[in-house]
Amino acid sequence: MVTRLILILGDQLTPSLSALAAAQTGDIVVMAEVMGEATYAPHHPQKIVLYFAAMRKFSHEIRRLGYSVAYTKLDDPENTHSIVGEIIRYAAKYGAGQVICTQAGNHRLRASLDACPIPVTTLPDTRFICSEVEFSAWAAGKKQLRMEYFYREMRRKTGLLMDGDQPILGRWNFDAENRKPAAPDLLRPKPPRFTPDLETQAVIDLVRGRFNHFGALDDFGWATTRQDALAALDHFITHSLPRFGAEQDAMLRDDPFLSHALISPYLNLGLLSPVEVCQRAEAEYHAHRAPIEAVEGFIRQIIGWREYMRGIYLLHGPEYLTRNILNAKEKLPNMYWGGPTKMACIGAAVGQTQTHAYAHHIQRLMVTGNFALLAGVVPESVHEWYLSVYIDAVEWVCAPNTLGMSQFADGGVIASKPYISSGAYINRMSDYCKGCAYDVAAKTGENACPFNSLYWHFLHRHRDRFSRNARMGQMYRVWDKMAEGHRDQVLADGDKVLAKLAKGDVV
Repeated sequence: MVTRLILILGDQLTPSLSALAAAQTGDIVVMAEVMGEATYAPHHPQKIVLYFAAMRKFSHEIRRLGYSVAYTKLDDPENTHSIVGEIIRYAAKYGAGQVICTQAGNHRLRASLDACPIPVTTLPDTRFICSEVEFSAWAAGKKQLRMEYFYREMRRKTGLLMDGDQPILGRWNFDAENRKPAAPDLLRPKPPRFTPDLETQAVIDLVRGRFNHFGALDDFGWATTRQDALAALDHFITHSLPRFGAEQDAMLRDDPFLSHALISPYLNLGLLSPVEVCQRAEAEYHAHRAPIEAVEGFIRQIIGWREYMRGIYLLHGPEYLTRNILNAKEKLPNMYWGGPTKMACIGAAVGQTQTHAYAHHIQRLMVTGNFALLAGVVPESVHEWYLSVYIDAVEWVCAPNTLGMSQFADGGVIASKPYISSGAYINRMSDYCKGCAYDVAAKTGENACPFNSLYWHFLHRHRDRFSRNARMGQMYRVWDKMAEGHRDQVLADGDKVLAKLAKGDVV
């Protein structure tokens, strides 16, 4: 009788997982809810519930498939509260001398498993389109690793939206037809909510009693099984995909979801696969039920950005997490944790994050991320905040999105320029500015939108780095043409905003 431990981590809930495929008669599948994973960042309570509830239900599923499962619940009195601790405990219990696992997604767990006293054999995670080895080979010798060219390779590899070796309709990218402001009076179908069953409710009660993290738990309605995740995908494909492209960068105060898919948590858990969701979207284009710009934009998010971010994270290693090329030093403002703010856009983005554990990518990039970058917040603390508060935040995708794309802390590995804007962009793409305590049209003065002065303040203090950037030269030419007195006032206003933030005053 073979007796090995088959370790399944909380984001590996896929029956075809490489570790499960390697199991033999007599092996024991180990799954564990541990405080070490629930608290390495102060995760949103809904995120903890999602993982634990989905893990419990997946354990039932693989038992029905014939696997022997040893499952540790969080409140088990024998719980060691670390993954390696549970491996050691179960190895002693079953007399196992070897562990088989699918490669962990983050550097922290990889290092922990490498140091495990029980020999661990790791297998590749085949659920991704691009393997770690394949991405390294693509990156080798390149001075710049631009997502667009990687994305084209993934299109060719998968055949999605392709006509032979060329893109369908002769274009790789349809951004020019996308990214419009949202119509505020359009009646959009609400995304499905999944009423917690008894098992999920038991996890909710457990999490409520054990964790005091930022975030509400009363409104939990996420899918915790593949069946429900497929229902969420069906709803998006049927009702929202046709508007996805046009509305993907829009923001509305009273509609936090717009036409977004809300399936990223299920992809990260392994309840859905990237290829199947893209094939569903592609089929809608061929059936003339969704326009090419919406379908291509959605597929690019999955096989382009998602796969690319993982590749960057794994390629650059743990050192990437400490990068701070702009030498940012400020603390994360309390308004990110629900503290008071007069800024309607920050209040809306943080408020819906607290309620739903969710905000879409533009709210993260151009509201909370934009402000943190302009204010000079330490990028590592920004990364920890995103990792903590969002239900789809796992380190391999969160770190490069935050440190690279949002905060430019990696010096341009991902982005060719910082993603920054004044209040004008937020006003154009949202309804946040209407009724805000600040005047987005005012360029200077106490009532001027803080984004306006901080935008120019950022460009001024980082001029040596960015003035020769081909994509930023026009910004500096505009700044240089302003009257000297006006520039001085803008910088003085920026100094005041930064001083308020440093003191913890309400902004």
